[in-house]
Amino acid sequence: MCQCSVRAVEQQSRRAAGLLLCCFVALLLFSPGCVQEMADQPRYEPLEASAFFADAQASRHPVAGTVARGQLRLDDAFFTGKVGGELVTELPPRALAGRTMAELLERGQNRFVVFCSHCHGQVGGGVGGSEAMREMVGMVVKRGFPSPPTYHQDRLREAPIGYFFDVMTNGFGRMPAHDYLIPPEDRWAIAAYIRALQLSQHAEVERLTPADLQRLETRADAE
Repeated sequence: MCQCSVRAVEQQSRRAAGLLLCCFVALLLFSPGCVQEMADQPRYEPLEASAFFADAQASRHPVAGTVARGQLRLDDAFFTGKVGGELVTELPPRALAGRTMAELLERGQNRFVVFCSHCHGQVGGGVGGSEAMREMVGMVVKRGFPSPPTYHQDRLREAPIGYFFDVMTNGFGRMPAHDYLIPPEDRWAIAAYIRALQLSQHAEVERLTPADLQRLETRADAE
């Protein structure tokens, strides 16, 4: 190849490289403008006024009957503690989904201590039962807050388990609603634990195992 041809090829290569470099620089210069236009395209901000709608509000109400994702509640027993307006008498199957009864009660004890024991004490004390139960209340009651009723009275021992779930959900008397604080699966865990507390203070001898009886006798001898 002659020297002239080599120079021509080199010049063409330099021109091509220069052209590519110019295109790349131009792309860099114009791309920020495109991104900015896309980010700042016209739109309404939340709660911004609007002349388009009759109520002058840009934010619109959900369509009637709309249910947010994950908030469809078709299981009345699980979400309300009632079926057909009547309180349920047994733990809904969904309350035990994915866990054993022992795990449910362990979770219930944990949540009871967190959300309930400041009023009800560790064993559900309060008025309406024995004098001992009157004293077994939480710290806020000992400091002057009105005492709750004890779980260990006939009225509440005979109440269906759905009653406790309903009271936790909607509140009762001085007790505020806790539905926004405690998810339904934890409310059922607490309700199951309250039943365990009631049984612990009012168990029938015939229902105790030999091991339970032996422990009771050992404790009685020690006292």
